[in-house]
Amino acid sequence: MAETKKTATISIEGNSFDLPVLTPTAGPDVIDIRKLYGQAGVFTYDPGFTSTAACDSSITYIDGDLGELLYRGYPIEQLAEKSHFLEVCYLLLYGELPNAAQMVDFEGRVTRHTMLHEQIQYFFRGFRRDAHPMATMVGVVGALSSFYHDSLDIADPWQREVAAIRMIAKLPTIAAWAYKYSIGQPFVYPKNSLSYAGNFLHMCFNVPCEDYVVRPELERAMDRIMMLHADHEQNASTSTVRLAGSSGANPFACIAAGIACLWGPAHGGANQACLEMLREIGSVENIPEAIRRAKDKSDPFRLMGFGHRVYKNFDPRAKVMKESADEVLDLLGVHNNPLLQVAKELERIALEDPYFVEKKLYPNVDFYSGIILEAMGFPTSMFTPIFALSRTVGWISQWKEMIADPQQKIGRPRQLYVGPTRRDYPEVEAR
Repeated sequence: MAETKKTATISIEGNSFDLPVLTPTAGPDVIDIRKLYGQAGVFTYDPGFTSTAACDSSITYIDGDLGELLYRGYPIEQLAEKSHFLEVCYLLLYGELPNAAQMVDFEGRVTRHTMLHEQIQYFFRGFRRDAHPMATMVGVVGALSSFYHDSLDIADPWQREVAAIRMIAKLPTIAAWAYKYSIGQPFVYPKNSLSYAGNFLHMCFNVPCEDYVVRPELERAMDRIMMLHADHEQNASTSTVRLAGSSGANPFACIAAGIACLWGPAHGGANQACLEMLREIGSVENIPEAIRRAKDKSDPFRLMGFGHRVYKNFDPRAKVMKESADEVLDLLGVHNNPLLQVAKELERIALEDPYFVEKKLYPNVDFYSGIILEAMGFPTSMFTPIFALSRTVGWISQWKEMIADPQQKIGRPRQLYVGPTRRDYPEVEAR
């Protein structure tokens, strides 16, 4: 719990009210307004909640001005260099890095839960063959509550633990099967001998007539994508998971709600929108015109994948992702791909053009992750599902933290009402 060492005074119509000021371990102080309505009869107004702390959390911290992202205090750059996704999952869930025995136990528990109940196959087949994989994931994840009744009691810490492990383990299988279903290929079962990232690539690209050999470099790149997207403080989808969870909804329903929110093009769909923009530009020769339009405030065209709402400096995840993008493109030798040529030239311009530099419109994590996934052979429709399976551990960690918080209440935002005041119902003849 944050410390209270000072107060803020607000004056309303000659009356003064003292409000506690909470001091976090990092970041700006927070004015506690929980008793403001009771004392002063007023609410605060903050569309989008961009200046409101809806909870206290010890999981992830972002400093947008410094371009810093910390998981439980550890810089994302260090984790990307030295750690791997399942170790980061353990860190987010339990607060500390595991020792060797804890890591083996955790990896074993996740690996043993990767299979889906066989009857879930029939659920997949209820979707149209051309259904977007995100639509399939929303439905299937929500339906897990009908298959795993032994992990629905949110008041039982052990059932919360089982639900967490199940979702971390099963989301890659669900995402891979959603992809296979969308392209008309048979489902591929998970292999316990493979790593978390390697297993996902295997389930996506293996076919019965030809084995897919997981290349270590691509496995590492996928692991990094998952790690960099694992959590990102109180973003829209995480807030959705917390809001759904505040009602007491089961964990599978809460994660399905998070997936639905992530689907939005302004959130998880940003890397897909970035690749679609690159296709719209088409070739390197068209880039100058695209840059001109992007600088023209009267033109609705926008360069996707540049800048970030939170980071006012370089996105720290983008630095790591750029390294992976360069490695993957070199490895696969796809430099002749027109789409990737456009991406590389746009990157060069954004890092050198005074307009982009002054406005700090650097390439962000969505820009580079889209390039990597395109080079690996994923269609753009799979970009957001991969984001969703990566973010699942963050959602679950936030959900578990919220459930265990004694201050937790059902979410109930207020409003600034601007509609008609009370009026009497007129009979139809008098309208």
